Amino acid sequence: MASIDDTYIENRQRVQPTHTNNYESAHGGNIVKWMDEVGAMSAMRHAGETCVTAKISSLNFVRPVPQGDTCIIESYAYRSGKTSVRVRLRAFRESPRTGEREQTTDSYFVFVAVDESGSPTEVPDLRVDSDRCRRLKEEALELEPEV
Repeated sequence: MASIDDTYIENRQRVQPTHTNNYESAHGGNIVKWMDEVGAMSAMRHAGETCVTAKISSLNFVRPVPQGDTCIIESYAYRSGKTSVRVRLRAFRESPRTGEREQTTDSYFVFVAVDESGSPTEVPDLRVDSDRCRRLKEEALELEPEV
């Protein structure tokens, strides 16, 4: 059984010209792809099984990630069901020269754990065993959209 801290992942992707739209900022589809990949890793760390995307409950783009900046994806599991894992995801733009960071995207994904035959399989309860875990869970639940 994993704790929220065990599922916390932060990944970085430098925004290259091939990742951008006509406005020289990261294409929204690329950001969603990066979020989906990192979110699945958080879900799998908890479930101990392959996890597939079942639902994107919310996806809010607040500001762009310019070409040349780093897109940081922050991900952690905050709730589990019988076969599902809910993951909070946020994206940030970061200047590679100064480290200045701004949140650009906020989202909630639901992943389902599957066995080798692709059938849903049970996941354990998610542990909350530190103040940081409690804070992350409370923040996710407070801002979680209606599912």
